[in-house]
Amino acid sequence: MNRAAYGNLRIELVSRGKAKAPLISVEDLRRSESLEQTQNQRELYVQQQRAALTEARILRERMEEAGVETDSATILSEFREERIDELIGLR
Repeated sequence: MNRAAYGNLRIELVSRGKAKAPLISVEDLRRSESLEQTQNQRELYVQQQRAALTEARILRERMEEAGVETDSATILSEFREERIDELIGLR
């Protein structure tokens, strides 16, 4: 047990020729738990991003069906022109 705890040795407990459980240091266990938590957070982030993209796609399709301009570059350009006009007092 001390070799696993302090010697960074991983020991596999075997019963009847089959691996049953590992014997690892607490440090290795914490590192493994931390990596698992990080992976879970990444997966959650990816799921949230996919959901946001799906929602944006659905919104864009609805806008197209309603005849609303969906080209973001065009929309941004129009907003900029309007803002410039407001700033120089044309509107």
